[in-house]
Amino acid sequence: MSFLGIRYSWRKFAGDLAGGGIAALIALPYGLAMANMMGLPPVLGLVTSIATAPITAALGRNPVLIGGTASATVPFIAKSVHSQGIGGAAKVCIIASVFMLVFSVLRLGRHIQKVPQPVVTGFSCGIGAMMFLSQLGVIFGVKTVVDRTSNNMIYQSWQVLTHLAETQWSAVIISGAVIVGSFAAARLVPKAPAPLIGIVASVALAAVFGLHQREVGKLPLTIPDFIGFSWTPADVLKVVPEAFGLAFVSSVNILITSRVVEHFRGRHKHLKPADSDTELGAYGIANIVAGIFAAPMSVGIPARSLANVRCGGTTRLSNLFHAAFIVGFLALGADYISHIPIPALAGVTAYIGICLLEWSTWRRLKRMRRVDAAAFLSTAIAVLIVNAVLAVAIGCSFYLLRFLYINYQLKRRRMAAAIPVTEEEDMAVGSAR
Repeated sequence: MSFLGIRYSWRKFAGDLAGGGIAALIALPYGLAMANMMGLPPVLGLVTSIATAPITAALGRNPVLIGGTASATVPFIAKSVHSQGIGGAAKVCIIASVFMLVFSVLRLGRHIQKVPQPVVTGFSCGIGAMMFLSQLGVIFGVKTVVDRTSNNMIYQSWQVLTHLAETQWSAVIISGAVIVGSFAAARLVPKAPAPLIGIVASVALAAVFGLHQREVGKLPLTIPDFIGFSWTPADVLKVVPEAFGLAFVSSVNILITSRVVEHFRGRHKHLKPADSDTELGAYGIANIVAGIFAAPMSVGIPARSLANVRCGGTTRLSNLFHAAFIVGFLALGADYISHIPIPALAGVTAYIGICLLEWSTWRRLKRMRRVDAAAFLSTAIAVLIVNAVLAVAIGCSFYLLRFLYINYQLKRRRMAAAIPVTEEEDMAVGSAR
């Protein structure tokens, strides 16, 4: 049989079904945890996948790229929720989606994709550390008031650590069981949804030993109300810069994840320049729909996308199956999901954060070019101390400085020798660190 003009077999159908199902299993605890971390109702983390998957599957260029609520968007949306509530977060997400459409129309996607890889890995590492540190209060059961108005995650973590005498060991055991169980599952059964197994282990442990913590609560299987918000002149200076930063970070995330997924599939040929612009347009449209329901932005999720490919997903149907499975889980298992302890979601967030710490990059840090190592470290640290957009700008600035330094050296040599620089000399300057 054929699908959208492409020969489609039962084998491909089985692969898409398996890939979409496993991706949905991964999405379940991760989406709930991300939305909870942003200060949103946990179910909205799943609404993002349900609302955007059909659009990105139909309009996107990478057929196996699966989107959803991601850690890269946390700093922006969490700040909006804190300052303006759920409506303010929806406003920022919708404006950011419009910016993504502008990026697509202006064909900026092909340029955004050129962000140096060390900056991307440094950003991922910083986000991972931020995810882990942000959950310390929940993991230890400490009820201290953390200053969320500060972007300095180190300062926020110190506020929690100074109150460790108030630790609730039931929270530590529940969240610790998720982290240990997830790592054990990932090691023993690589294709299994490790976070989900970790949550099952923690819920069972809590039931056996009578451990009680605040739970997720009811997850109604209903279409969320259209969210309302107002626009004021002050939003031009307050909301638009945040939305632009969210759009930029989301765009980089989508295009880099797409590149990683294509490499994992064995397709080492770069996508066409126009494909990057089209992908941003698809996600821009999809995220406007998500924003209407106050759901957070959808960006490329490496864990879900690679699990989809690993389990046999090859076509756009795998993305649709991923959304359909999430709906099925909510319809059939909402009562069970509502009893998941909040520390268990904190454990999922911490586990994902640990996985994002780019351990392979740290191991080869001494062998990296100085400019790459400096960009990686500065980006990772800046994410924790300032904000995501400034962190990416700081990381990219090292390559700008290197470019200016190389050109200065070439100009100085020309002026000193009054002769053209040879190809060998040019290469020597280019290798400068």
